Amino acid sequence: MKNAIWLFVSASFLLFIFLPSYTKMQDLRQRSAHYDRQIEILKKQRTALLDEKKLLESDPLYLEKVAREKMGLVKEGEIVYQLPTNRD
Repeated sequence: MKNAIWLFVSASFLLFIFLPSYTKMQDLRQRSAHYDRQIEILKKQRTALLDEKKLLESDPLYLEKVAREKMGLVKEGEIVYQLPTNRD
């Protein structure tokens, strides 16, 4: 009986000591996995931006398309007609 109580007290003490460390370690693993996913997403975005940069620097047709679509630029003498959008 005395050994059982001693074993219970020892086990409780070890659990009390190591449980916070274990939960902190689990939290750090989850954060690490989250940051790894974020890094992969950012790497893909970086690759896409580098590809677009290369196109903008080397492909005049792509540059013109971007200038027209995103910046609203027009060539001299062109007339732009904006059609109303359907709003249902």
